[in-house]
Amino acid sequence: MSALNNTDHKQLEALNITAEQVERQINQFKSGFPYSDLIAPATTENGIIKFNEADIKDLIRQFDEDKQYYDILKFIPASGAASRMFKNLYTFVEEYKGKEIPEDFLKKENTAFDSIENFFLSIKDFAFYDDLKAKLEEHDKDINTLLNENRLVEIAEFLLENDGLGYGKSPKALLKFHKYKETSRFALEEHLVEATQYSTVDTEDGEIAQLHFTVSQEHLEMFKNTVDELLPIYEREYGIRYNISYSVQKPSTDTIAVDMNNEPFRNNDGSLLFRPGGHGALIQNLNDLHKEIIFIKNIDNVVPDRLKTTTYDYKKVLGGYLFRLQQQQFEYLNLLDEGCLANDEIDEIAKFAKEKLMIDIPNFFKTYNEIEKIDFLYGKLNRPMRVCGMVKNEGEPGGGPYWVRNSNDEISLQIVESSQIDHNNEKQEAIFQSATHFNPVDLVCAAQDFKGDSFDLNDYIDHNTGFISKKSKDGKELKALELPGLWNGAMADWINIFVEVPIITFNPVKTVNDLLRDNHQED
Repeated sequence: MSALNNTDHKQLEALNITAEQVERQINQFKSGFPYSDLIAPATTENGIIKFNEADIKDLIRQFDEDKQYYDILKFIPASGAASRMFKNLYTFVEEYKGKEIPEDFLKKENTAFDSIENFFLSIKDFAFYDDLKAKLEEHDKDINTLLNENRLVEIAEFLLENDGLGYGKSPKALLKFHKYKETSRFALEEHLVEATQYSTVDTEDGEIAQLHFTVSQEHLEMFKNTVDELLPIYEREYGIRYNISYSVQKPSTDTIAVDMNNEPFRNNDGSLLFRPGGHGALIQNLNDLHKEIIFIKNIDNVVPDRLKTTTYDYKKVLGGYLFRLQQQQFEYLNLLDEGCLANDEIDEIAKFAKEKLMIDIPNFFKTYNEIEKIDFLYGKLNRPMRVCGMVKNEGEPGGGPYWVRNSNDEISLQIVESSQIDHNNEKQEAIFQSATHFNPVDLVCAAQDFKGDSFDLNDYIDHNTGFISKKSKDGKELKALELPGLWNGAMADWINIFVEVPIITFNPVKTVNDLLRDNHQED
């Protein structure tokens, strides 16, 4: 690596990034990241738990009874801008701006669901339609006239640009997702409603719903102002209070970019170029919260009220199962901490670790003496734990659940992304393709130990699970480094439990037309 100059060191100091971090990242560019070593897919026969109806009712009951004893928070990654949702619409504007649109553009039969034509044909079904109509009227434009005259570019621009609704540059959290008889709701509001059911804590002054949003710095003020306007409405409606907190992705988690020779990429002014380290950087935000129980759910995975009951039930199932496992885990950890266990007690704990916590107990464990067995089990049990919902694979993109061998020859359950797989390796590709489930990012996490102290989540990151991509800036090619993903490598050394949940609990909005799907329509 080329030597860093005095100006570079000042830049690093301002970002709270060390020269050692930069050197380590550049070495990762040079060496690359190893592929995951898949052993087998996790299935309901091996690694994914499938509860029957009686189990589900019992776990919901346990969650409702026990949640009063826990400090529970809902964590929502919400820093992404919505621009990618409107990619096709931006392309449409670029193609037709200043040009005449064919008369039959909106009269084609068998219009594809995610097409531009379908967007305009169904525009009145979007929750943001009334706001768009009103914004156009402020400028003496009638949306029906624009539709009839094929002035579709004007409609699109008013939706996307800042002199209209500004949706193209807004955070996804502040887009109207769902329409109701009397109102419509932002994605953010649906999370406020959900939180009343499973992320509340009991206080002398009543229930408080706790939520934490990760927000980009540019949207933070807009976010806070919107929440301040909304909270009184929902506090009156649901008879609770809210405790809302925010954080931004830390500059110290940005990663250095390099040129194609793996030398630091420099901006035109000579400064080093750093880029956001991906959602894996949010493990630092999570670590700073020092909360006991944390539900994690993406900002766009929400449904209207008519479908929320199933969401609530399975959130409680995941939470109730975490409570049940943790209570037994803590009981065993107290015994292990005291030492002097009988052989049958050690065997009982090992059985729990293997059968309930899905921890691989290697054959050489049998050769250990009593102290070695206690030390081994203590180390395996005294870690943060998460219970992850897994949905049956129906062709959706995203990571999946697998049994994976790490560099220390340890086998564990992991969520693995396609980018982590050597697709040229026939055996690995066959395992990858045989997955029966995928990850919908539906997690509940336990982040404190049996003594009530918060884990340092940095201790459980697999730093060999990052990702390198090619980008460009100012017409020059560069390589960018993404940190281990939040629910992949950043949580790789957690105790990982996978539970099957129904597909109805997974309703992401990746394109604007996804809001036209039945699961995002109230009626």
